[in-house]
Amino acid sequence: MERVCFLLRVRRDRLEEYKERHRAVWPEMLAALRRAGWSNYSLFLADDGLLVGYLETDDFAAAVAAMEATDVNARWQAEMAEFFELPAGERPDTGLRRLEEVFHLA
Repeated sequence: MERVCFLLRVRRDRLEEYKERHRAVWPEMLAALRRAGWSNYSLFLADDGLLVGYLETDDFAAAVAAMEATDVNARWQAEMAEFFELPAGERPDTGLRRLEEVFHLA
């Protein structure tokens, strides 16, 4: 099982709306994530906009590719892009910064 942690930055003026959107993630998006192999997926948000994501999957590259192939992901990313501080042309799912795992206690 591959454990993945990543960082993004949410615009400070959009934090509350970002949290509200995630209280009502579309059921079809949740189903697509599960089918693509995303499990134990969590997002953590700091007051300054730092977003930390964590998930477990058998193969992260394959899980990302499986989501990339879905229409629901394209729609979700388009709607969510405005919440993030991203390099030009990046979407939240392509602009994330993955962290290296250096320790794990099972």
